[in-house]
Amino acid sequence: MTESAEELIKPVVAVVGRPNVGKSMLVNRIIGRREAVVQDIPGVTRDRVSYDASWNGREFVIVDTGGWAPDAKGLAAQIAEQAELAIAAADTVLFVVDASVGIQDVDEAVVGVLRRSRKPVVLAANKVDDARNEAEAAMMWNLGLGEPHPVSALHGRGSGDLLDALMDALPDAPQETDEVIGGPRRVAIVGRPNVGKSSLLNKLAHQQRSVVDNVAGTTVDPVDELVEVGGIVYRFIDTAGIRRRVKEASGHEYYASLRTASAIERAEVCVVVIDASEPIADQDLRVITMAEEAGKALVIAYNKWDLTDEERRHYLNREIEQDIQAFSWAPSVNISALTGRGVDRLSKAIETALEGWETRISTGKLNAFLGRITAAHPHPVRGGKQSRILFGTQAHTCPPTFALFTSGQLDPGYVRFLRRRLREEFGFAGTPVHIEVRAREKRKK
Repeated sequence: MTESAEELIKPVVAVVGRPNVGKSMLVNRIIGRREAVVQDIPGVTRDRVSYDASWNGREFVIVDTGGWAPDAKGLAAQIAEQAELAIAAADTVLFVVDASVGIQDVDEAVVGVLRRSRKPVVLAANKVDDARNEAEAAMMWNLGLGEPHPVSALHGRGSGDLLDALMDALPDAPQETDEVIGGPRRVAIVGRPNVGKSSLLNKLAHQQRSVVDNVAGTTVDPVDELVEVGGIVYRFIDTAGIRRRVKEASGHEYYASLRTASAIERAEVCVVVIDASEPIADQDLRVITMAEEAGKALVIAYNKWDLTDEERRHYLNREIEQDIQAFSWAPSVNISALTGRGVDRLSKAIETALEGWETRISTGKLNAFLGRITAAHPHPVRGGKQSRILFGTQAHTCPPTFALFTSGQLDPGYVRFLRRRLREEFGFAGTPVHIEVRAREKRKK
């Protein structure tokens, strides 16, 4: 195995425990951002959700799971099953218990599952907010899993020592991994409710992979499936329909919206599905904007093409020119998820978007371009001063992000002008283009 290949393989940590012990909050603490859904009621997390994490220069994947319960029925049983699958796929298990309430029967049942798995286990005694609670954490020795590590997911207390122990327990090379080196591209299927996202996944997979119903909002949890399209294998992620802004949602719709946002975040490409048989709605534009702001490659799929007549197509073209002109850089495909029309063309559109998403421009070419543009179209004078672009470089790809070092702030209109000219010069089909202006600070006297 080459050194680069070894770097791509990341060990996997599964976080398990009974409901409401603070698993998701601890995951957020470990990854350094509030991404996992947290609420002070049990049962919020239902699926296996993976996040990239690192500690002391070592990268790993941490998998948040729902609360495990023995003899569970219905939905709770499915949640427990997902947790057990996470244990089976992990290299190391982080078992979280609530030190403030002591050992529960459910905790001991989880211990039995962990022992049968024969996986290395690190025990985290959560909710130890101060030194007074450390005696309660010491009681967790009775679980028979070794030293309990007192930690407060809420305040961060003890998280460093916990991560050190976790790194010691992780193998140098994972025994099992869900990730394949050079593996399938991640494609999120997004859109407002009832536009045919699940139908599209089913047509691509050639099976009833996702539940389809005429009632909007049938899909709640993201559904992953490996699918071959046009000779290329992709990991498609069916998501819940985005009905309204997350802040305006409530109940399960709120959490479904969060999970959809999470699916967009971990995707490389977003295929935004629009119902071509109906007028383009503000919700459609909101979904496209969400994908753009997330910095993902973008493909627009106009579904239900079989239901559109000549008159509707005429109006659709007008709506596209009026509403989606700002996203004309995104490849578009006319499809019918019901009949299969055009779905094979998705592969070419996705590859085009990915190529633009990963494009890198050399610093020399970029600065030559900036020199020509600023000479022909200098920045307007503001307050008797004219900002100048001193130097530019491409800071990142995926999406292409350019850092411009300037003598002063640039007008938003001028930044938009530069973005448009960058597209004209270098293409960037199917990808957002970000420009970061770094104005030179004035020297203090």
